[in-house]
Amino acid sequence: MKRILGISLLIALFFQSCLKDNVARKTTIYKPVYKTKEEVKANIKSSLPLELVAPGKIFYKDGFAFLNELYKGVHIIDIRNVASPKNVAFVNIPGAVDMAVRGNILYADMYTDLVAVDISNPQQVKLQQVITGVFPQRYYPNFDNDTGKIIVDWQPVDTVLQEGEYFGWGIRREDMMFATPATAAGSVSNGTGGSMARFGLREDRLYTVDNTDLRVFDVSVPEKPAYIRNVPTGNWGIETIFPFGNNLFIGSMTGMFIYDVTSKDQPKQVGTFTHARVCDPVISDGKHAFVTLRNGTQCQGFINQLDVVDIADLTKPKLLKSYPLTNPHGLSKVGDILLICDGADGVKVFNAADVNNIRQLGHLKGMNAYDVIGLGSIAIVSAADALYLIDFSDPAKPVVKSSITINSDK
Repeated sequence: MKRILGISLLIALFFQSCLKDNVARKTTIYKPVYKTKEEVKANIKSSLPLELVAPGKIFYKDGFAFLNELYKGVHIIDIRNVASPKNVAFVNIPGAVDMAVRGNILYADMYTDLVAVDISNPQQVKLQQVITGVFPQRYYPNFDNDTGKIIVDWQPVDTVLQEGEYFGWGIRREDMMFATPATAAGSVSNGTGGSMARFGLREDRLYTVDNTDLRVFDVSVPEKPAYIRNVPTGNWGIETIFPFGNNLFIGSMTGMFIYDVTSKDQPKQVGTFTHARVCDPVISDGKHAFVTLRNGTQCQGFINQLDVVDIADLTKPKLLKSYPLTNPHGLSKVGDILLICDGADGVKVFNAADVNNIRQLGHLKGMNAYDVIGLGSIAIVSAADALYLIDFSDPAKPVVKSSITINSDK
């Protein structure tokens, strides 16, 4: 890798000397900081609360919100007092993008590995287990092939680049930003994930998805997860997973796929709903599936809408109606109330009692909303500028009860 980098720099310098009137620009790029896996595992522990900088996905369990700090770890936030949430701890997990909580165990991806962390005491979490190599699609951008080390942080470097110049090891800060009802088994309960999740819990199984595959983990003993099997879906562009009842609803760039997990270690595809190529999270209430479609840099589509799909016959999902939106992302349904994060257009509250006549009741503007978990009359919303707690007890007049602001200076 170092040899290739050196050759690349020489080539860049050569062409730079041959060009005239180059346009220079100041920018900040981020150089990776590497550590060995053993160093990383030894550092999976609690730290003092950190400011939110590049938040991602959200999860809820027993009065605590878990918020991913993109590629760095998980914030643990006490929201039992909705008016005054407390950022109580941060768990260092390099590479973390997805997470789930069962009992007192936090599961997260550490690049290619699955880690299980005991969070009984958020101030003194303990690493319980690491299952290596189960997420192979996370391998190639995160390792130094010369040393086997992995990226644990990004160091800012202010520099001046000529027009068109690019350093392969650096990324810009803006590229680091935002680029389920749970069931219990025995005495151990599962938490609730957002609709943008790639990890989903159903009873004593953890299901995960990547771009093409579905994986099954046995979490009947929460602190000792066991990898069961990989299920190739035969599809691509998979983005989200939502467990409901005996089924998994999987969202992709090209459609929704329904898997029956009555035999929990043998997921079986039973239905498909196809749409245009757009980004696609999906949730279900058992009778219908609700799919938000949006354009985006990876999706290359031009549709921004909500699709309501009849799933009375799981083998033949049928589109009932579409509703136009601005740029919808995550969504959540509580009873007849449907909450949708509509990107830069904020959070919208709908009455979905009649799926053929879904009506907007309320609208909270002023936030770039990413994902939402509805809990009773309170919604946890992950946005580009803050984590919000929203009271929608009056659906026509949703109000922000509190927030934890993101540090935009980093």
